[in-house]
Amino acid sequence: MQIDDSHFELRLAGSEADLHAAQRLRYAVFVEELGGDGPLVDHAARREADRFDPFFDHLLLLDRRRAPEDRVVGVYRVMRAEGAAAAGRFYSEGEYDLAPLRASSRRLLELGRSCLHRDYRGGTAMMHLWAGLADYIADHEIEVMFGVASFHGVDPAPLAQALSLLYHRHLAPAPIRPVARPDGYQRLDLVPEADLDRAAAVRAIPALIKAYLRLGGFVGQGAYVDRAFNCIDVCLVMDVAQIPDKHRAIYRRSGP
Repeated sequence: MQIDDSHFELRLAGSEADLHAAQRLRYAVFVEELGGDGPLVDHAARREADRFDPFFDHLLLLDRRRAPEDRVVGVYRVMRAEGAAAAGRFYSEGEYDLAPLRASSRRLLELGRSCLHRDYRGGTAMMHLWAGLADYIADHEIEVMFGVASFHGVDPAPLAQALSLLYHRHLAPAPIRPVARPDGYQRLDLVPEADLDRAAAVRAIPALIKAYLRLGGFVGQGAYVDRAFNCIDVCLVMDVAQIPDKHRAIYRRSGP
């Protein structure tokens, strides 16, 4: 059966109203669902914001069938090196030392705040966001993508199998391996490789992280405990040139 997705619109935010719509969706997901908070979160207006928002591009997925003020159902924010220079640093550098990536002299893109409205999870919406990201990567000739992705909660014990699997099977090569900063550092190697329960570990890994791993993604050294956002973060790194051929179509331009 053919799926009609013509009601979706994918574009970059072009106004303050667009940004506020993205921040409202982020509030619903990261604050209301996951218990996050931060100094610039506006609880009265229900917007999740931080000081980096003006320096990111914000990829929006809209559903035209919804009321105009509620049409944004998916967001992804992306920042190139030029944005990081204007902001003073990449967002991830608050949690990770990115010196290896910066020293690589490759074209970098930071990914973050990816989320979907709860009614659109498990369908085609995420694939639309990935397609938009593909076009962005092609337009700006991005070579390496990176960003933090989260496990819910700040207790590493229930995540020991999952974190250890990432360490033993998906640790980034040293030349592009970020290292978690000491103030929130959490070891990944909590379980010896011989004692891994792979099935249990995979079940505990969030879907977005698993998607990055399928694309050939790696993780940095150590996790970072982000208590304000009620999560444990890992830094994912993807070399665009090394994405497996069977998944490469995701990162090709969707147009002619």
